[in-house]
Order: sequence, then C-alpha cells, then structure tokens
Amino acid sequence: QVQLVESGGGLVQAGGSLRLSCAASGRTFSRFTMGWFRQAPGKEREFVAAINWSGDSIEYADSVKGRFTISRDNAKNTVYLQMNSLEPEDTAVYYCAAGNHGVTWSMPAGYVYWGQGTQVTVSS
Repeated sequence: QVQLVESGGGLVQAGGSLRLSCAASGRTFSRFTMGWFRQAPGKEREFVAAINWSGDSIEYADSVKGRFTISRDNAKNTVYLQMNSLEPEDTAVYYCAAGNHGVTWSMPAGYVYWGQGTQVTVSS
C-alpha cells in the first residue's frame, strides 16, 4: 500500500507560480512511475505530467509544456510539480498518482494509488 499526500496548492494570480509536492509513504516509492493529473469542475480528470522511477524519462501534456516541470526526489519519497506562468485555465484540483512499471502514463486508469488532491485556483 502507498499513501500519497499532496500539498502546495492555493490561490495565485495569472502569470504566477506554485510548487506542488506529493509525499509518499508505504511501499518503495522509487519503484513507481509518478504522475500528476488535474480535474476542473464538470470536466474529466486529465493528464498533466509523469516521470519514471529514475527521473530520466518525463512526459507532459501539450497544454503545460514549457510552463510546468515535474521532478522527484527518491531519497525524500516526494514528487514535485513546479508550475510557472499559470493561467486561469489551469484552475483545477491537482492529484498525484503512482503507477507500476509499464503503466500508460497519460491514462488515469493505469495508476494504482492516488492522493486526495490539492486545489489550485488561478485568478485573471
């Protein structure tokens, strides 16, 4: 079992930055692919970014490329999402998720463990 706890969400003006953290406990964190997803009201959960166990393979949704950066620190059992140049369209609840090797990174269904989410609100 893996427990994931997100933090770092909040209210920010357009153009601002936030850094989300996701702390993991339980089974060996470094074994998992880690992903960030988001869900806005009335919309489906969508892929944001993912990183493999070693951190040398990363994928981003087109909507966040060049603005968001995913990283991980296996010694701290934590994955991060640095979000810059935030836009009102980025407003959503952000979730981190852990998936086994071989998971399809952009598909929520492939991830085994999920955090409770953290709210990000970007004002115009």
